[in-house]
Amino acid sequence: MEIKKLTKSDLDILHSMKNVVDGIARMYGEHTEVVLHSLDAESPAIIKIANGHVTERGEGAPITNLALMKLKEGKDVSDSYLTKTQCGKTLHSITTIVRNPKNKPIGLLCINVDMDAPIQSFLKTLLPPRTDNELEITSPETFARNIDETIESTIDSVQTEVWQNEAIAPSKRNREVVTRLHGLGVFKIKDAVLMVANQLGISRDTIYLYLRELGNNG
Repeated sequence: MEIKKLTKSDLDILHSMKNVVDGIARMYGEHTEVVLHSLDAESPAIIKIANGHVTERGEGAPITNLALMKLKEGKDVSDSYLTKTQCGKTLHSITTIVRNPKNKPIGLLCINVDMDAPIQSFLKTLLPPRTDNELEITSPETFARNIDETIESTIDSVQTEVWQNEAIAPSKRNREVVTRLHGLGVFKIKDAVLMVANQLGISRDTIYLYLRELGNNG
């Protein structure tokens, strides 16, 4: 597979993926290296790397021979594979081809996990940072199967937050729930007004009144 000079549009796509590199690395911790390679013919090199200490590389380092082999295979997502660094460290890796809208390869996203890292240290890096001694789930998330479940769970979460806030007078709580749901864009979804009305035990006309007031104030 021939490497060609990238266009500005191609480079913009790669640049937009730099946050993806940081996101994956933050999720899986310091023992997981995430690398974004540019396939620009003038400089086929790393343009973004997180946890580069795993392979002792930095931005500007050249693309590896194995990465080129994975590119030649043509699989958009390679099978995972084991490899070793020059210092003998075992890595569990995977390579994904990044393509532009014309389906031309413009980059590679590679993930390398240090298999020689102490297991306790590796597992610890998978946990979110916390300041106390207990692991607490502070932000429950509903993995909905359809949009109705998403709306219902959002209403439940917002309603719980409002009802637990003693600073909000009981007579103003329904209005506050509607205000917060409006801010989340819930009412842009079909039938959301009816669902919110049923959940709060108020009429649709009342919700429309609150929404009109929000529109006038906005």
